[in-house]
Parts: sequence; structure tokens; C-alpha cells
Amino acid sequence: MEASGQPAGRPASRNDGGPMHASFSLGRWAGVEIGVNWSWVVIFLLICWSLTAVVFPDASPGLGTGAYAAMAAVGAVLFFTSLLLHELGHAVVARREGMEIDGIVLWLFGGVAKFKGLFPSAGAELRIAIAGPLVSLAIGTSMLALAAAPLPDSVDAVVAWLGSINLLLLAFNMLPALPLDGGRVFRALIWKRTGDFTRATQIAGSLGRLFGQVMIGGGIVLLLLLAAPGGLWLALIGWFLIAAATAETRMATIAVALGPLRVRDAMAREPISAAAGSSVAEFIENRFSGSRHAAYPVLDGDRVAGMLGFRDLSAIPTAEWEDTRIESIARPLDRVLTFAPDANLGDATVELVQDELGRALVLDGDRLVGLLSMTDVSRLIELRSGTDSGRPGAAAIGGAAPLRR
Repeated sequence: MEASGQPAGRPASRNDGGPMHASFSLGRWAGVEIGVNWSWVVIFLLICWSLTAVVFPDASPGLGTGAYAAMAAVGAVLFFTSLLLHELGHAVVARREGMEIDGIVLWLFGGVAKFKGLFPSAGAELRIAIAGPLVSLAIGTSMLALAAAPLPDSVDAVVAWLGSINLLLLAFNMLPALPLDGGRVFRALIWKRTGDFTRATQIAGSLGRLFGQVMIGGGIVLLLLLAAPGGLWLALIGWFLIAAATAETRMATIAVALGPLRVRDAMAREPISAAAGSSVAEFIENRFSGSRHAAYPVLDGDRVAGMLGFRDLSAIPTAEWEDTRIESIARPLDRVLTFAPDANLGDATVELVQDELGRALVLDGDRLVGLLSMTDVSRLIELRSGTDSGRPGAAAIGGAAPLRR
């Protein structure tokens, strides 16, 4: 399955090991950072096993187990390379549309290209969304054409499978349901026709949830009536579609509603900070014990050095507190989400929501002026939903699940 084509309002992600975050990096391809999540190993091994045990023995009988295993390894690597090319198709077009690219991650359900902020227009989303499927179409058709040529049995089986699987996934990926590419194309067309991004997202998201429910139902039937293990996988994909479509619809509504506001409207001013040169013991005694937050800006004199998360702090054994400096465990500034105080709050929120810390430093040039967290954004949403209940979209925003700081 492929869950690519970053949605409008989908945030850039940090490497926190979450479901769609990179556990390790493969470097940069065409200037885009490529990451792999640990869950990718699961699907890679499953593909290798199924190709070795079933697919290639049926396609090319008479070869040895070692040959099938080698064919499976090559096929799996080429398959994930084709997913990368698909995502790079999205990324290249997105860059042409003026969007910032935070990277590509391979994970359990395929690949995802991560962009910062909202799509600038319906036309831009349409062009970005269709770019990946066009790459898959080119790969699939070229591989099937190559398979028609006289090739050794082992090569022919790998090439034919690669062409078929790309076209099969292309057909599924073009279903008009978020978060699939077909759902993004569908949303872009509705958005272009109506001029209402939020409404377009709600329609495409509803279809995404409907397809997910059908897949879960079909998976349960396969599992219970036919005892087919594939039913469990089908149900799992359906669950992912429902969760992703629901989250994207909610975030798109919030992002659009917060669009007129600025980061300075929600940020916490004068946040409690940690001195880079102090020890963990000093910080806990003088700062942390009186005000326990999930993250603290780290200052080296007047210079902003980074951010200290509670997780970073709790990883240090008590016996090492005296000898451990804050600067040695803090996240450096280039790994921390930062915004200017006059940045668009809607764009900032969609980046913040999937950040590992869920917090961002607010900098006016090089000077720290505030800290933005999802708690701050949620508090502002609650205030606006209470005071602007007659404004379009206010009720939907007020119904968003509260997020903790």
C-alpha cells in the first residue's frame, strides 16, 4: 500500500521513531532526505518470504530455494526503490510549486513524502498528487514491456512481478479516498470547483473512512469464513485509512480556521529556560522542581542553543546528574522546530502536531521570544470557539480533541 502525497496541512515530521517517522537515514536522493522507519523491516521480510515461498516458485518452477531467495531479495529492493521514485515524483513537483520538503520516509504501508505547510492552491495539490502515480505507471508499464522480451526465467519472473505490483498498487492508490493519492486528486478537483478547501477535505475524508470500513469488513469476512491470513492485513489497512482520513480532516479544519492568526497570538511568552552550561542536578533543583514542563529552551548566555525535552532529562541516571551538562543532552537548534512570531499559526500548527516534542521555539531573529505548544494552540481554539461560536467552522474546531502540553 502507498500512503503518499503529503496532505494539505500535513506537518513535517521529526525522527522520533513514531509510525511515520524515520528510525534511520539512507542519505539524500535528488536533494531530499530519505529515511526508513523500523516498521518497514516487517513488510520487507513479508515480501521476501512470500516471493520466495509462493510467487517465484509458481512463476518459474524448477529453480532452487537459494535462487528463489536471491530473486526475492532483488525484487523486494527494486520494489521499494520504485516506491522511493514514486515519492520523489511528488517531491520534485512540490519543489517546483514552491513547497518546502522535509524528506521521504519508508514505513509499514509504503512511503510518505513530507512537506511543510499547506498546499498553495488546488492546482498545486493536483499536480503534486498526480506526479507519484505517473511515476508508478511508467515503472509498471516499462517493466511489463521488458518482461515480454526474451529473458532468463529468473529475471523474467522478477521483472514481471515488479511491473504487476506497481500497476496493482497504482490502481488501489488512485481510489478517491484520503489519504491515498486518488483522494488528494479528488479533493483538489472539488477544491478547485467549489473554492472551499475544508469542505473538499471533509468529502474526500468521508470517502476515506468509508473505504476503510469496507476493507475492515471484507478483512473480517476473509478471516472468519475463509481463514485467509490476508484478511487481517486488509483489515489493518482499512484501520489505517480510517485513522488517517479522520486525522487529516480534523487538522485541515483547524489549520484553515487558524490561518488568519499568527504564532504570537498563541505562544507562551517568557518560557522557563535551561542554561546550557549548568549541570542536570542544578537544573532540576533550581528550575525543574518548581515548574515541570515537557520541554525547555536551552540558552548559552543570550544565544539560543536548542531545546531540552523531559525524555532527554529522564534518560540520565540520578548518579550522573552532577557530571552531566545540559548542553550535552539538549537537542541542538537545527533539530528543533522554530517559528517567527509573525508566522501563520495555521501552517505552524500542522507542523507542530506531529513534532516529537510537540513544541517549537519562537525566535525573533536570534532572540528567544516565546515557546509554542499544542496546549497553547488548543487553549486559543477553545477561547475562539467560545467567543466566535457563530463563525463558520468554530463548532468543528471546538470539537477537536484537547491536546496536552
